Amino acid sequence: MRRLFPSPASAAAADLEDREWGLDELADAYAYPGTTAEGRGWLRANMVSSLDGAAHHEGRSQPLSCPADMRIFGTLRGLADAVVVGAETVRQEGYRPARAREAFAAARAARGQGPAPVIAVVSAGLDLDFGLPLFTSPLVPTLVLTGAAAPGDRVAEARASGAEVIVCGEGRMVDVRRIPAVLAGRGLTRLLTEGGPRLLGQFAGAGVLDEMCLSLAPMIAAGEAPRVAGGPPLLVPERFALHSVLEEEGFLFTAYRRI
Repeated sequence: MRRLFPSPASAAAADLEDREWGLDELADAYAYPGTTAEGRGWLRANMVSSLDGAAHHEGRSQPLSCPADMRIFGTLRGLADAVVVGAETVRQEGYRPARAREAFAAARAARGQGPAPVIAVVSAGLDLDFGLPLFTSPLVPTLVLTGAAAPGDRVAEARASGAEVIVCGEGRMVDVRRIPAVLAGRGLTRLLTEGGPRLLGQFAGAGVLDEMCLSLAPMIAAGEAPRVAGGPPLLVPERFALHSVLEEEGFLFTAYRRI
């Protein structure tokens, strides 16, 4: 892995070498900013895309990934207070509870974080299998973010599984604009979303997406896979500024922050 941006001319000499970066180096490269918007957390997205814009291949992102992408994936989780994910992604990707990793234990303790990030599942209809380990045996309780009029029997089943249900919207819909503030109110300010595309599109449309970490795979996927962000178009495309670019074996690992 090597750093391409910021300019190699201003980077440390070690960043110019094509070598495997340690997790501590990746953690420094992807550190959250020291300050966030008042009253809400910093919301970072992490997604992978093929060269032709596919967000997954046959329903899963893993075929577009690589070992370096997975190291970055683990690092971003190791930095986060909470991972926010949509119900469809939980179903398709077979989500499991976040695990504690010894490599991040000391740093997480120093920041006052729990041993692993909280998984927060966004679901209006609660069409989820609450018998999965994600809900029944996480290291830290899983949160379910839903609307005030979510089906009562599904809310009861979620709570019976051990999950904590949080109302985040009127009616049956989830108001994603409220999610960063709701989580910040629980002390969860370093937020990471891993999609899927529909949820990411909602965050972008609500104007609460602060950072986009996009892994660009040197692959053509074709097919009918969605883009990394779906849903209605923004009235005006929102501009982000390039923050960093890393490269390994043709994969580009980019980070953009909202201007």
